[in-house]
Amino acid sequence: MTVSTTPPAAANPPAPVTASPIEQMRSWIDSGSDWLTLHGVEITLAATAAALIYFVLRLARRWVRGRARAHPEAQGAVATALHTLSRTGHFFLLMVSVRLVVGYANPPALLDQTIKFLFIVAAAFQVAVWAKEVVMSLIRQRAAGDRSDMLKNALSIINVLVSIGVFSLAAIVVLDNLGVNVTALIAGLGIGGIAIGFAAKGIFEDLFAALAIIFDRPFRNGDSIRFDTTNAQVERVGLKSTRLRAVTGEQVVISNTNLLSKEIANFARVQRRRMMLSFGVACETPVAVLRGIPALVQGVVEANDCVFVRCGMIAFGASSYDYEAQFDVESDDYTVVFNARHNVALAIIERFAAEGIVIPYPAQTAFTAAPDGTLVMPYAEAQPDRA
Repeated sequence: MTVSTTPPAAANPPAPVTASPIEQMRSWIDSGSDWLTLHGVEITLAATAAALIYFVLRLARRWVRGRARAHPEAQGAVATALHTLSRTGHFFLLMVSVRLVVGYANPPALLDQTIKFLFIVAAAFQVAVWAKEVVMSLIRQRAAGDRSDMLKNALSIINVLVSIGVFSLAAIVVLDNLGVNVTALIAGLGIGGIAIGFAAKGIFEDLFAALAIIFDRPFRNGDSIRFDTTNAQVERVGLKSTRLRAVTGEQVVISNTNLLSKEIANFARVQRRRMMLSFGVACETPVAVLRGIPALVQGVVEANDCVFVRCGMIAFGASSYDYEAQFDVESDDYTVVFNARHNVALAIIERFAAEGIVIPYPAQTAFTAAPDGTLVMPYAEAQPDRA
C-alpha cells in the first residue's frame, strides 16, 4: 500500500500580490537608471540625431512659411500645399524626431509605449490641422476676389464646421488607440447628428443655399435679376435670406432655398440685349417702297451704333402694314439700352418723314348709303376743276 505524500490542493488559490503605486514607481526608476547606465552611448547618439532631425525640420518649415507668406493669394495645388505645410506644429516635429531614433536607444517598454502614444496623438491632431487647412484654402481660392461681409460670415461658419469634423475624427483615433470602444460613441454621434439635422433642416437648407450662391455665383450684390414676375436688384445675400430692391421701390426678402429653386435671369451678365421695335406704315404705301423699308431701317439702326438683326412685315393691321425691327445693343447697362431704343425709334420717324412714308394712326370713315347702295350725303363731293 502506497501512501501519497502530496498535500491536498487548497480550496481557493492565493490571490496574486499587486504592487503598490510606490513600488511600481520605484521599479520604473530602477529600470530607467539601469537603462541610462547600460545604454548611455546609444542614448546620447539617439538624442543627438533627434536634435539634428528636429533642427532640419524646423528649417524646412521656416522656408515653407516664407514661400507661403510671399504668395498669400496664390492659386493651385502648390499654393495649397505651401499653406498646409506651414501649419505644422512644434510638438509634431518633436515627436517625429524622437520616433525616428527611439529604437536605437533600446528604451524600456513603458517609455517606448509612451513615445508611440504621444506620436499617435501628435500625428492625429496634425493631420486634422492639415485637413482643415486644405479645405479652407480650397474654399478661399474658389471665393477669391469676393470681399463681402457675407463671405466672411460664411467662412467663419465653414471653419467651425470643418474644425468640429476633423478634430472629432482625431479624438476618436486617439481614444481608439487608448483602448476605448469607440463604436458606441460613433453611433451616438451619428444619431445625434441626424436629430439635429431634422430639427434645423430649414436653417441648414438656407445656409447651404447661401454657400451655393457664394461659390457658384449665379448673381452678386448689385446685379439686376428677374424671377417669376419680380424684377429687382440684389442688395445683400445673407446666410438665411436674400434682400432685393424691386424696380417699383419696395424691398423683397426671399429665403435662399426658395430663390435658388426658381429660374433666375441675370441681366448684369448680358453682353448685348436684343430689342424689338414694331411700327406700321399706311396701306396706301406703294409696294416698291414697302420692299425698301428693311434696308432703310437697317441704315437707321447702324447709324445709332446698334447691331441690325432683321426687319420685315409681320402682319396686315386694321389700318396699316405692320413691320417689326430687331436689333442688338451691346451694353449691360439697361439705361443705355433704353436710350438706344428711344433714339432708333425717333430716327425711324425722321427718316420716314424725309422719304414721305406715312405712319398712320387708327381712323374710321363712315359712309351713308341709300337703299339701292348709292352714297348719299354727307360725304365729300368731288370739287369741279377750275380753269
